[in-house]
Amino acid sequence: MNRKLTLTVFVAAAVLATGCASTLTSNNPATAADGVLVGTNGMTLYTFDKDAANSGKSVCNGPCAQNWPPLVAAANAAASEDWVVIARDDGSNQWAYKGKPVYFWAKDKKPGDRTGDGVNGIWRVAKP
Repeated sequence: MNRKLTLTVFVAAAVLATGCASTLTSNNPATAADGVLVGTNGMTLYTFDKDAANSGKSVCNGPCAQNWPPLVAAANAAASEDWVVIARDDGSNQWAYKGKPVYFWAKDKKPGDRTGDGVNGIWRVAKP
């Protein structure tokens, strides 16, 4: 019994260490999957046509941000490769990819959903 518990603890520690190591070495908040960008939760990311590229600003605030939650950046997040951090109207930080802020869509329910693509003709899946 004790040997089984020790092995379980060892495996759990190894898994946690691996996850922490990948977090520390990669500053990218999203990855590409099936031709689109997805957050670390596997959910599809979107861009908003009304956001001006490289403006350092999101125009999706208030009720818009309830339907299109921003990909939040930690207070100490730093730019990396094609990713930059922008300040939102509420004082929080958001990730932008190649100058365009990125968002989730509240109606996507599981990884792989892309139901926000084309909504109102102004929302697009974010592509690498």
